[in-house]
Amino acid sequence: MNVNISMKLLGSLLAFILLSLYFLGVYWSFEPDALDIRQQVTNDATADNVAPVVGYTTTTALIRVTETLLDKPGGYLANDALPPSFFLDNIPSWEFGALEMIRDMALVMRQEFSRSQSQSLENAHLKVAQPQLNIDHKSWAMPSAETEYRQAIKALYAYRKSLADVNSQSAQFYARADNLRDWLQEVNKRLGSYSQRLSASVGREQLNVDLAGEQSAQQSTTSSANLHLKTSWWQIDNEFYEARGACWALLHFLRAVEIDFNDVLEKKNAKVSMQQIIRELEASQEAIWSPMILNGDGFGVLANHSLVMANYISRANAALIDLNELLSQG
Repeated sequence: MNVNISMKLLGSLLAFILLSLYFLGVYWSFEPDALDIRQQVTNDATADNVAPVVGYTTTTALIRVTETLLDKPGGYLANDALPPSFFLDNIPSWEFGALEMIRDMALVMRQEFSRSQSQSLENAHLKVAQPQLNIDHKSWAMPSAETEYRQAIKALYAYRKSLADVNSQSAQFYARADNLRDWLQEVNKRLGSYSQRLSASVGREQLNVDLAGEQSAQQSTTSSANLHLKTSWWQIDNEFYEARGACWALLHFLRAVEIDFNDVLEKKNAKVSMQQIIRELEASQEAIWSPMILNGDGFGVLANHSLVMANYISRANAALIDLNELLSQG
């Protein structure tokens, strides 16, 4: 009798633990809300008793987006080795997409935005921050990814403080059209890659255009003239959430850049193009009402969430190309 009661209690306890882990996993899988970058800048500038100089907003966006990866419900999950996060894959994919955009922005800030010309010195704080964001995102010990990202954030805070210090010229942020184009070219490559990967969810034949446009172009090994591209059924949701996380981070950076590069965009008559990119990315962040990412055929009965996301990204990328052309004009 006592054995049966003990077994029932053990079973009930196990069921309670599993159910709790399930609901905890669901809660941790919610994506963070969008941040109000203007309000964040106002709050931080007031707390630091400084005026937001050029570059303050972009640096704040980079700090806040990176902090969100670490401080959202569940914290940073990509390197967790225990349940329930061990069994989650959507939100870690989302984290990696956002992290890729963070890494690109940190690199451009270190090499372009903070330097007046190719022969100028690197900023000491960005020289520390950028490599620490490039640790393996799944590293969990000695050092952990979170530890390195925290150190990067600390260095970014130091850079932002130096920017706003009117008595020091040790840190600068140069809002120029050529600097902005350098970053947008990196974004263009990212968005193009995500669009291709999402479109491959239905499988399609594609001609090999790797060497198109240059008669003397060569590549290391021979490729087939026809390529069959199809994302594995097991990877469809991962590809979707990685692209969604990248768009989430990029959206905040574009809003910040629109403020810091306002004069440049107005002079080039390019503000509308920037706003169009932001609008397309906002649409990519609409709520997902389906309990799972569907992979229907292009015109089939079921929806294909990957193709919908690819559409928004492609439209944003097209507007980004137009923006780049405007910035290149005199």
